[in-house]
Amino acid sequence: MIPDDPTLERVQHERDLYLRLLQLGSHHQVDSFLREALALIVGVVGARLAYLELYEDGTSEHPMRWSAAQGMSEAEVDRVRSVISTGIIAEALATGSTIMTPSALLDPRFESRTSVRVGHIEAVLCVPIEAMSPLGVLYLQGHSGAGPFADEDRANVELFARHLAPFADRLLARQRTAGDATRDVRVKLRADNVIGRSESLGNLLREIALIAPLDVSVLLTGESGTGKSQIARVIHDNSPRCRAAFVELNCAAIPEALLESELFGAMPGAHSTALRRMEGKVAAAERGTLFLDEVGELTLAAQAKLLQLLQSRQYYPLGSVRPVMADIRLVAASNADLKTAVAERRFREDLFYRLQVLPLRLPTLAERRQDIAELAEFFCSGACDRHGLPKVELSRGAIRAVEMADWPGNVRQLAHAIEAAVIRATGDSVMRIEQHHLFPESLNAPEESALSFQELTRRYQARVLREALDVNGWNVAQVAQRLDLARSHLYTLIRAFGLKRESR
Repeated sequence: MIPDDPTLERVQHERDLYLRLLQLGSHHQVDSFLREALALIVGVVGARLAYLELYEDGTSEHPMRWSAAQGMSEAEVDRVRSVISTGIIAEALATGSTIMTPSALLDPRFESRTSVRVGHIEAVLCVPIEAMSPLGVLYLQGHSGAGPFADEDRANVELFARHLAPFADRLLARQRTAGDATRDVRVKLRADNVIGRSESLGNLLREIALIAPLDVSVLLTGESGTGKSQIARVIHDNSPRCRAAFVELNCAAIPEALLESELFGAMPGAHSTALRRMEGKVAAAERGTLFLDEVGELTLAAQAKLLQLLQSRQYYPLGSVRPVMADIRLVAASNADLKTAVAERRFREDLFYRLQVLPLRLPTLAERRQDIAELAEFFCSGACDRHGLPKVELSRGAIRAVEMADWPGNVRQLAHAIEAAVIRATGDSVMRIEQHHLFPESLNAPEESALSFQELTRRYQARVLREALDVNGWNVAQVAQRLDLARSHLYTLIRAFGLKRESR
């Protein structure tokens, strides 16, 4: 009789577990796959309560996740989900390693956590699905036998998680392809640099596909940082004018005294800097598209000339008495409420209705949270290329952090945060961006350790804005230029954060 061989027994056990998982691999639905996978590991380990979750993007409101629970009431499942970013599960995801404790209530790492005290959590075994870049997490609480989980239980769960990862990854990839709400419209639209798959982005691209071929004015509205310049370019690239120039002018970035000449050009001597005839943006956009960003910042005089251009297709350069014909398409954009500006007589009503032939509202990043992870990875790769830095990637914990954070500055703010994180990570000589690279000040503050990512991000943004205002003597124009924000949006942030200039 051959004596027992521990190595052979371990290999056979691993093979049996893998074969049972392999049978689960035939599932095409994430939900049924998770339910049977969880039942399998609970049967092997003997946990009283179990929770298995996979992460992926989803609806336009919140990041999607698939989960299965066993032995838990709905209230217990809700409690686990509500503390997933601050409790034991967060620790496992952040470290990429197994968390095992005989009693969370007595464990110095977790005894102060509210979720641990409220739930009276004792024995816990928590393992990330794929440690290098977690796709999800397996959480087991309470052993069906006497005492805590054993080392053998830990080995079985880690083995399970390791074999589960490739099946989960394949299912998520299939779900990602099936869940692309932009796929149909991308076939007929040139929009390769527009990143995302959300329903709100799909709706926007479908509207662009209808609008782009029509030679009419378009007004883009939406919050600052939502990508109005990029969408204006997509409209141009998919229009009959795509072979001609696309000319952009940010009306908020030009001094008021020079705005008219910058837009319409100027004759020699029309003003102190016009030593020769100056060509304006309208002339530069001939037979192409003129994009006026922050059109609400135009002076009333410039508005009158722009209205004449739209009505008669001709304009007068500054200092000229002869009209010039123009063949352009106008795309305008504003993050300000132009209806309010009209009511306050800061914007011409007749021009407003001329511009708003086809209005197009861009969704905020909060409305397309499904796209955040993909956008973050795109910005990460772009920052590495732009600065000639070694390739780095976002850890799963970092991706979860950006998905959960508030981004009042929308896509632009996210891009800047990722770029800064890339620089910090390469400065640390690491190949993965972690949460502290994204939110260094907030996450390093001990008194804020129990706060959510949303509140941490809000406090960090308020701190940065306060410092910028103080350094620049509360000169809003300078701060807006430094932070790459529109002045109107900067005022909105000042009000939202309750910032006030301290009296000297």
